[in-house]
Formats: sequence, C-alpha cells, structure tokens
Amino acid sequence: QRSPTCKTPKKMKHNSKYYLCVCIYIYIYIYTTMAFNIPFVAFLSFLPQDDNWGETTTAVTGTSELSISQEEVVGLGKGMHDRTQDLRRYLPLAVGLCVGLVVLATPLAFLLLPAVMWPDRLQACGAACEGLFLSIAFKLLILLMAMWALFLKPGRASLPRVCVYRAFLTTLILLLTMSYWLFYGVRILDQDEDYHGIVQFAVSLVDSQLFVHYLAVVLLELRHLQPCYSVCVIRSTDGETRHYNIGQLSIQKAALSILEYYYRDFPLHNPALLSASKHRAAKHLAGLKVYNPGNGNQSRAMVTAAAKRKDSAHNELYYEEADYERRVRKRRARLVVAVEEAFTHVRRMKKEDERATPSDIMDVREAALAIFPSMARALQKYLRTTRRQHCHSMESIQKHLAFCLVNNMSPKAFLEAYLAPSPTLQYGPERWMADQWTLVSEASVTGSVKEGSEFLLKCLDFSLAVNIKGIPYIRLTEEFIDPKSHKFILLLQSETSV
Repeated sequence: QRSPTCKTPKKMKHNSKYYLCVCIYIYIYIYTTMAFNIPFVAFLSFLPQDDNWGETTTAVTGTSELSISQEEVVGLGKGMHDRTQDLRRYLPLAVGLCVGLVVLATPLAFLLLPAVMWPDRLQACGAACEGLFLSIAFKLLILLMAMWALFLKPGRASLPRVCVYRAFLTTLILLLTMSYWLFYGVRILDQDEDYHGIVQFAVSLVDSQLFVHYLAVVLLELRHLQPCYSVCVIRSTDGETRHYNIGQLSIQKAALSILEYYYRDFPLHNPALLSASKHRAAKHLAGLKVYNPGNGNQSRAMVTAAAKRKDSAHNELYYEEADYERRVRKRRARLVVAVEEAFTHVRRMKKEDERATPSDIMDVREAALAIFPSMARALQKYLRTTRRQHCHSMESIQKHLAFCLVNNMSPKAFLEAYLAPSPTLQYGPERWMADQWTLVSEASVTGSVKEGSEFLLKCLDFSLAVNIKGIPYIRLTEEFIDPKSHKFILLLQSETSV
C-alpha cells in the first residue's frame, strides 16, 4: 500500500502543468500592471471605501506637543509627490527592461527545459537542428538591439492616460507569449522526444516576436510622420502664435509634440512686458466714473473731460511706444560700444600674451572676469529697459562671455543672446516658470485629433490655445504644351538693320 504522500508519475506530470499555469497567470498579472504603467497604489482605488471617513478622521491641531504644523504636512505631501513623479518617470524603463528579459528568455527556456527534465529520451540533434540554433542566436541578437532602440529609453513626459497603441502591443505580445507557453505545456511537456521539432517551435516564436516588433515600429514611429493636420498655437498672455504640421496622433500625443515645439520656437514668456498695457488699462478704467446728475453743468463738464481723455488715449500710447523705442535704441548703442571696446581690449591683451612668459598668461576665465565690469553697467541698463533682467544672471553672462572668448567669437556673436529674446529652451529650467502642464479637452485625450479639434494647455502663468485644421486634399493635374505651339519665325529684310 502506497503512503498518502506518494504520487504517480502521471499525477506529477499534471502537477507540473498546474504549476506552469499558475506561473503563467502570475506573469500575466505582473506584465499587465507594469506594461500599462499603472502603479500598485492605483489598485487600492478599487477597494470599498468608507463613506463616513470624515467622522473617524483625526485632525491635526496645535495643542499637542507631538503635533506638526500645516507647512510640514504640505512638505510631506510634496516629498511624496516628487517620489511618485520619479516612479512614473522611470517605471516605463523598468517595465521595458523586464518585458525584454521575458521575451528573450522564453525561447531559451523552450530549448533548455527538455534538455534538463528528460535528456535521456531526446533524439539526437542533427546538422539541420544545429543550424536552427545559429538562426535563433542571431535572431535573438537582432531582436535585442531592436528592443533597445525602440523601448529601452527613458520617458520624455508623463502623460495623463495610457497610450492606446502601446496597450495594444502589450496585449498582443502577452497573448502571443501565453499561447506559446500553453501549447508548450500541453504538447511538449508531455516528454516529447523530437528535439528537432522543439527547436523549430522556438524558432517560430522568435519569428513571431520579430513581426510584433515590426508592427510596433509602424504604429509608434512611422504612422504619425505623414502630416495630416495644421495646428495653430496661441499664447494667451501676449498672443504669440506659431503654426505646425502634425500627423495622425492622439490628443495627448499631439499636446506633447506641441509642448516640445513650444520650448524650441516660442520666445521666453516675460510677464514684465505686460505691465505697461495693464497700466494703460487701469488709467482708462480710472477715467470712466459715474457722476451725480443733480448738478447738470458740472456733470456735463466732467463727462466732456473724460471723453477728451478717452480720445487722447491713442496719442498717449503712440508717444509712450516712441519714447520706449528711443530709450531702447540709446541703451543698445551704448551696450554695443562697450562690448566692442572690451573685446578690442581682449585682442590687445592676447597679442601681449603671445610675447609674455607662460607664467604671466591670463586664463580665459580670468580674462572674462577682468573685462566684464567694463560692460556690466551698460548691459544691466539695457536689460532693465527691455525688462529682461530676470532672464540672465551674472553667472550665466560671465559663462557666456568666457565661451565666446574661448571660441574667438565677435562682439556681435556675444550680443546676439541679449539683443533679442531667445527660445525658451535656451534658458535654464528655473526661468521657464512652467514645469507642469494641464491638458483641458472636451474630447477624450486618447482619441485621435480631428478637423476642428480644440484643447488648452495650461500652466501656472499662462496657457496655450490649440486649434487644429485639416490639410486639404490637393488635386494636381497636368496640362500638356505642344513644343511646336510656341515657336516663331523671324523674317529679315535686306533693308532692316540688325
């Protein structure tokens, strides 16, 4: 009589299949949660919540010695938010690494499991089988490089929703791997002795993985390259406008592309330039008053004076802008002269250093610090006049000056960074004043953009209004011109002078 713990080989075989199915289901759960970029904390939202949580919540007060202030609570929340942002930023990279390891390890597992579990019953592998080994090795190497180029890279941004195509590809590769594992567990783990067929099965899996990667390249990288829509982007504060062409993208992907264009093309947002218009608007509103109609003569005189001030508003604007342009040209001329004199002094010092001993030669950083005071006052006044003094720190100006001196640039090359506003990306991130954006859209952000779609990109100080129009279908026809139709004959007479 067998002991209760003794099992037949058939039961052991069924138990191995059971354990394999359990491992596959656990793999599916981990794969889906990580591939769809859903943190584990998000699953807590599906738990039943208590509607009376407010009645049992302990409030933080200032009467206890162990209590903390509201600022500390906000600081704790900010630290947790920063850690969550870091997790959402690097989670796709970790998911891509894990998925890549699983995809590459599955064909190898198909080849190694029979050799480990029943090596004595396997048939000999001939020359054709060994050639398949070489094919699998090179295909896996190509697949590894392709996955590294497409998936294993840090995310550029944190999107509010999951990318539809990535979700589709994740589901597809999940179903493919699960199907192959189930077929492998049902047909091959029954101690199949034909090792050549097992190798061919692994080769077919690698081929399917390569085709899925080709589909990923088409959907993620090639589909949106052909322009289909024209996008108009308007900044809400100063009305700065740019136009771009985009392809077939979802609303959130289009918003990401527009933000990349914004940091590259739009000049830096300067709230100081809006103060003048606000001042004029305040003066205009101050002139519009309500008077007591009891005294008719005085009321008519005041209304007449207010009307005259309103009519002269355009004159005030004209002279204000003319005076501003005059002061800017004056400050600019002084700055150009000061910078040219400083660079001339540097060239003269450079010629003197060529004849001096190596110990007396001045470093480029020291030369930049030496000539910077001669142009600092003119540069400071110019930046204050143009209201861009907050965009350039003294350290960044000295660093740019040293860069120009090292590369033997002209004074005009040095001044180009300050005479005109540069794109937003050319300044430091601390000058952008927009590190977090909010997408406002009536349509679903995972849906594709369409003709007439509108959405808003909001940050702390301003917003970008986006209007999408379709590129029209262009019908191009051909008109044939007979070469003989535009020929002429020149008849010359003997009396004609040529």
